[in-house]
Amino acid sequence: MKSPETIRYPHQAQPGEGEALELLPGLRWLRMPLPFELNHINLWLLEEESGWTAVDSGLNHDDIQRGWQAVLERHCTAKPLRRVIVTHCHPDHLGLARWLEERTGARTWISQGEMLNARAWFHQLPNFDLAGMVAFFRRHGLDEARAATLAERGPTYSGRVDGLPAEYVRLVEGDVLKIGGRDWRVIVGHGHSPEHVSLFSENPNVLISGDMLLPRISTNVSVMSSTPEDNPLGRFLDSIGRLATLPADTLVLPSHGRPFRGLHARVAQLAAHHEERFAAVLGALDAPRSACELLPTLFSREFDLHQTIFAMGESIAHLNFLEHAGRVRRTTGSDGVARFART
Repeated sequence: MKSPETIRYPHQAQPGEGEALELLPGLRWLRMPLPFELNHINLWLLEEESGWTAVDSGLNHDDIQRGWQAVLERHCTAKPLRRVIVTHCHPDHLGLARWLEERTGARTWISQGEMLNARAWFHQLPNFDLAGMVAFFRRHGLDEARAATLAERGPTYSGRVDGLPAEYVRLVEGDVLKIGGRDWRVIVGHGHSPEHVSLFSENPNVLISGDMLLPRISTNVSVMSSTPEDNPLGRFLDSIGRLATLPADTLVLPSHGRPFRGLHARVAQLAAHHEERFAAVLGALDAPRSACELLPTLFSREFDLHQTIFAMGESIAHLNFLEHAGRVRRTTGSDGVARFART
């Protein structure tokens, strides 16, 4: 595979609040605000003969609800919103699916792994709950001050998701959805979430990548307390490797950042980035260290509480990857903390 030298951004304009910017016939771009450092999410509208399909719904937040109200009034009156395809279970993607269903009747389409994970988080099932996550991070060396602050914050998932649809249409790998005269093939990826759905269409080649392929930031890949010895980073690298088999001229529509071309180059960049991180971790293991002790090795900045959750999950993911590869070994000390050393 020959990678293009650069990543290119063919669309300089971006949609304003309540706008739906046409990128291709029958395909429109929505951009909604997020109340985080990652300050926006891209949503997509696909036109059909008798209605619209949305890809992702946004976070349960007043600003996004107002944005959707404007979009529905301006674009979805003559043709109603009929379905919402949700790429994965994170609140900025699933958060308003039920809200949209209640207002428009649009049904939710999502993979089973994502919906089951959403239900587990929403209802705080054992080891999908905050207590399980805090205990997990303590076992990986998170200091008591930050662990206690995290526990005091309380769970946030149910506040960012306006309920869950009572039923859904299940998506699986290889499904082909006929939307507006185009065939969209379901590609399931792993690592960022259990069964993340991306959509690919030919002529012209377009990939709605969700969070699996972002143009400027690396996708968060974390180990969850429910699967403490899992290797999500290995699954993620395998998944983006499969995306790299798509045509080089594919227009990638990511959930964050601008639409871009240069899919092969971006996959190569991400693979190289993680190889650099693996080397940095191995270089820091002159003595056994915990995932928390390795945060300064993997990240060059301080974190707020929200970011600490992602950083701890990523640190553990890099260590689990290296353990699965036989390059580090894990020991548990008398303090109950897991530490890793080079083999």
